[in-house]
Amino acid sequence: MASAIQATIKVAMKAAMRAKAKVRLGVIRMIQAEFKRIEVDERIELDDARVLAVLDKMSKQRRDSETQYRDADRADLADIEAFELTVIADFLPAALTDDEISALIDEAVTATGASSMQDMGKVMGILKPQTQGRADMGAISKLIKAKLG
Repeated sequence: MASAIQATIKVAMKAAMRAKAKVRLGVIRMIQAEFKRIEVDERIELDDARVLAVLDKMSKQRRDSETQYRDADRADLADIEAFELTVIADFLPAALTDDEISALIDEAVTATGASSMQDMGKVMGILKPQTQGRADMGAISKLIKAKLG
């Protein structure tokens, strides 16, 4: 297995089985099914960077769904999404603080020589691999726009 994160998830799955935590086990199996789907569809073995990208995407989907369910007064479904989000978050690296994000943006702007909104793609290109799974790219995008705009 190429990914250390996948190995951690496999250990967590076994622990959930032993603890008879059916709901948590279901979420972990859903995560593993997504990994397997990508590996089969693309005929590749996932590395840590790709695993983080998949987990990040899954957590973004859960956040969006939770918001939509809350807006529709469906607290029952929103709670399920929130729980799934907490399980997925267990396997993501620690979130970056606002100060760390700001410092990374400053470094990226300096490194690319960005001076206007036209340079935003360059800055995002540098930041995405550094912040994958550790920060919301939408929030980072707003901060970059504020800095360059």
